[in-house]
Amino acid sequence: QVQLVESGGRLVQAGGSLRLSCAVSGRTFSSFGVGWFRQAPGKEREFVAGIKWNGGSTYYADSVKGRFTISRDNAKRTVYLQMNSLKPEDTAVYYCAADQGLGGRLMERRPGYWGQGTQVTVSS
Repeated sequence: QVQLVESGGRLVQAGGSLRLSCAVSGRTFSSFGVGWFRQAPGKEREFVAGIKWNGGSTYYADSVKGRFTISRDNAKRTVYLQMNSLKPEDTAVYYCAADQGLGGRLMERRPGYWGQGTQVTVSS
């Protein structure tokens, strides 16, 4: 069983930066991957970024490429999402997600593990 706990969401002005954290506990296997999804009001949940726990391969949605960076600290068992040049359309609940068999390619199917979500609000 894997547990995920997000933190770091808050209100920020457009153009600003924010870093989300996801603490990972539980057993992980060789193809374990962690990532971020987001869901804005009235919209479907969408993939944002993913990273493979072993090896660090990263994947991004086109909408955040060049602005967001996903990274991990294996010693701290924490995954980060650095968000720069934030836009009002980035406003959403951000969820940390993980899966044992996808590496970082969490866009391929619904991941098996989810955190509780953290609210990010970008004001214009």
